[in-house]
Parts: sequence; structure tokens; C-alpha cells
Amino acid sequence: MNNKINFDLERKLRHFTIPNLMQYIVIGQGIVFVLMMIWPSVGFQFLRQITLDRTQILHLQLWRLITFVLVPPSSSPLFIIFALYFYYFIGQGLERLWGSTRFCLFYYIGMLGAIVAAMITGYADNSFLNLSLFFAYAALWPDEQLLLFMIIPVKMKYLAIFDAVLFLWQFIVGTFSTRITIILSLVNVFLFVGGDLSRTIRNEIQHYKMRRNWR
Repeated sequence: MNNKINFDLERKLRHFTIPNLMQYIVIGQGIVFVLMMIWPSVGFQFLRQITLDRTQILHLQLWRLITFVLVPPSSSPLFIIFALYFYYFIGQGLERLWGSTRFCLFYYIGMLGAIVAAMITGYADNSFLNLSLFFAYAALWPDEQLLLFMIIPVKMKYLAIFDAVLFLWQFIVGTFSTRITIILSLVNVFLFVGGDLSRTIRNEIQHYKMRRNWR
């Protein structure tokens, strides 16, 4: 991101900075998930009231512009524990590196992308927003290892490549709404870590060529 624009935006955003933002989001998602599990009739009704739905927003249910980030990333009791911990882990890592204000700016731009996508297509969720955190983390720490299924060590860059291929496939075969949502939800990634992402891709290509030449 252009340094001057970045500085100006961060300076204006200081009053809206929420330290440990990801912690509050993960706790909120956990509460919604528990409510859905222990009191389904109320929980799922509440879930419908916080999603990012253009029709309801135009009926002045403006809280949806914020509350959609509290929608849990999964309905599986087993997966939700790992998902919430993972998003908390990468969110805290990005905030420690960037500082609270810059991390909030990154997240707010991602939220804005999801909102614009919803206003164009009719509906959007926070799934691509959550994945934008992962892409940013993988671009900055590509060689950090994660224990997949708590057993298999996998480097962040390989998981990111796998997700990027899935994104590309969804973009190719998906509807216009899907394509718009993917593009707008990843704007924050290109603004903040586009250079790091490009370097990681170039390094992987160079390493591949070197390994191929040695064979």
C-alpha cells in the first residue's frame, strides 16, 4: 500500500482502533455457535438476523453491516474449535507485526469489500474475509509450519497455494456473484501484502526451476 495513503488512513482510523480485535470476533463467533448448539430455535433465528443480506439492509437493518463478522465459520462442533483458534492465532500474529491500528484497517477494508459484494450480488458472508487473514499471514510467514489435523506438519505457503487454487477454480466456474465476492474480499490482501505475495511466488518458481535443473 502506498506509504502516504497508508499513514493518512491509519492516522484517521486511530479513534476506531480496537486492540485485540480478532479476540473479540472469535469470542463472538463462539458465543453464536454455542447458542446455535444448545438452543437451536433461538440460535438459528439470531443467525438469520446478523447475516449480510442486501434486502434486509435496505430495510434499515444496518447492524448487519457489522454483525456479519460474528457468523461462525462452521457448524461442526469438532471443526469450530480448530477454526476459531486458527483465526485467533493468525489475527494476533498480524496485529503483533502491524500494530492494532494497521490490523484494524486491514480488517475493515476486508469488511467493506464483503459489504460492497453483498450490495452488488444480494448476499455475502465472512468466509472470504476470514481467508484473507490467512493469505496475509502466509505471505508474511510462508515457511512457518502448521500441524494439519494436529499431526501433519505443513508449511503455510503450501496451504495458501492449495486455497489459491480453490479460489481460482471457484472464480472460473462460479457465478458472477461468486467472482465479484472473491475479488472484493481479497482487495485488502493485495493492498497490504501484495509485494510479499509476489516475492513468495517468484521464490517458489525459482526454487522449482533449480530443483528441476539439478535432476
